[in-house]
Amino acid sequence: MPASPARRLVTVALFLAPAAAGASPTDADALARALSRAAPAANPKVLALATRALKCVQRSMPTNTLSVIDYSLPSTTPRLWVFELRRQPRLLFHEWVAHGRNSGDNLATRFSNTPGSLMSSLGTFVTDGTYTGHNGYSLRLKGIDGRFNDRAEERAIVIHGARYVSKAFASSQGRLGRSWGCPAVRAGVAHKLIDAIARQSVVFAYYPDQRWLQTSRLLGDCGGDEALSSR
Repeated sequence: MPASPARRLVTVALFLAPAAAGASPTDADALARALSRAAPAANPKVLALATRALKCVQRSMPTNTLSVIDYSLPSTTPRLWVFELRRQPRLLFHEWVAHGRNSGDNLATRFSNTPGSLMSSLGTFVTDGTYTGHNGYSLRLKGIDGRFNDRAEERAIVIHGARYVSKAFASSQGRLGRSWGCPAVRAGVAHKLIDAIARQSVVFAYYPDQRWLQTSRLLGDCGGDEALSSR
């Protein structure tokens, strides 16, 4: 996981402002059905949750793409879907993605928001700019799902390419290599994928964690009058 340049502290209002002109919130159910048609291998229940969170985000910002990671699948299965949302929703990428070293072996079962945990985090993120660091071209993620991922910037949780994300590595080891918590992707696709989602984009990381599913404000009523702080 690359070191992140110092970032100023940001308080993110929890999507209460009206959406920008021409970017009204998407009907979550209709969009989920469209995404399922575009990606029949994805779990439709996961896509429905992702579009529910997306609808909350769209209350304050227009979105160009939605990336969905299903950590309930093994690392040897492509479990990252990237959708373009403008005009007719369509699938841009279906890729392998690594999880954190301490999240599990081939299957991820543990998640954390704690610095130094070397685990993946769950929930909704928005993309927050590119840079070139220790792992090459990388994309910052800002966690907006409260205590589940709001320390993503502090932890330098980013999307980057990695040589241990490959069919050859999975065949020889029985799993992908593991990151320090970052959703790392194939080195050969990283630059193109990052460029596709670098602006006004949502990343949704799923696992059937009941505490998150039952208490995430982005999966409920968008948080009411509260706010999320990235610490």
